[in-house]
Amino acid sequence: MSPRIALLNAAHDGEDNRRNFRRELDADLVEYDVTERELPETVAFDGCLVTGSRASVYWDEPWIRDLESWVGDAVDRGLPFLGVCFGHQLLAHALGGTVEPMDEYEIGYRTVEHDGESELLMGVSESFTVFTTHSDRVAELPPGATQFAANDYGVHGFRKENVFSVQFHPEYDPETAEMVTKGKDDQLSDERIESVLDGITEENYRAACEAKQLFDNFTEFVRQRAEDSGTASAAADD
Repeated sequence: MSPRIALLNAAHDGEDNRRNFRRELDADLVEYDVTERELPETVAFDGCLVTGSRASVYWDEPWIRDLESWVGDAVDRGLPFLGVCFGHQLLAHALGGTVEPMDEYEIGYRTVEHDGESELLMGVSESFTVFTTHSDRVAELPPGATQFAANDYGVHGFRKENVFSVQFHPEYDPETAEMVTKGKDDQLSDERIESVLDGITEENYRAACEAKQLFDNFTEFVRQRAEDSGTASAAADD
């Protein structure tokens, strides 16, 4: 049985997020455009995913505060979560961590290290390639959270109970990576953008595909937890 997962799409133009996550997740995804203040009326799901966004979690935007409030309540009720980029930072902030601007933008295919113990990254090499794009970072983990992935730019993965989050973008295809990079022309120099575009190669993309294993690991975690607790059918029928 495919788990039922709420896709909280935080992109202001959510088409790429929609395509990428629907391609990678073997699950029944129910999408909500959270930038338009769409949120589930209940937590009757097997799991939840919060996507990336061009927003910062500390912006004074009503939709961000609404999302943070809903997420905090759903986490308290034990709903499993996966956060990606903005979602990673939103979860950290909602759970009592600290998010802050960075001195330098991280963008492009980069190497991240993980501790080899995270359930989310089982089957992924301890040193792996991913596409990153962010100018904020989790500066302080939420109380009780454990970091499981990082690089020179900071925290790239943490877990707290049923919550997993990653700073990098395991869902990106080369088209998305190129589009996002070209869209940074108001923040990065032409030389920096060209350098990143030069790195969007088939070889780097193939290497980054290893990290997609985390989607299977997360859906299996969600599926197993639903079966163990007997919540899967209840969530589907609610």
